[in-house]
Amino acid sequence: MTLLLSQSSVSLEARGHTLKVSGDVDVNAAAELAAAGVKWLKASGLFEAAFDFTDVSVASSVAISVLFEWMRTCHRQQITIASILLSAPLMRLASLAELDELIAHPDTALST
Repeated sequence: MTLLLSQSSVSLEARGHTLKVSGDVDVNAAAELAAAGVKWLKASGLFEAAFDFTDVSVASSVAISVLFEWMRTCHRQQITIASILLSAPLMRLASLAELDELIAHPDTALST
């Protein structure tokens, strides 16, 4: 495990090929969180990555925005997305916003 970002409300760890977010992703942390993940993805040399948001307890469109930035980075870097895990509140938000299919099939959605 490598700690990539630690703030009072949120942290980001790299665990193998997985970026794991813990805490509450708020507007104040979003840009730095997104940038830390993008930097890691670009430097990782990975062919496959996964994203784990199961420890994010508050549904926030900001967290979804960070996820999409990482997904776009993977697409540009030709990194396959192995899995995306969301907490129940984030999954409800994604479903309400009709983004659940994009999250369930990220490589298919980004290639169109």
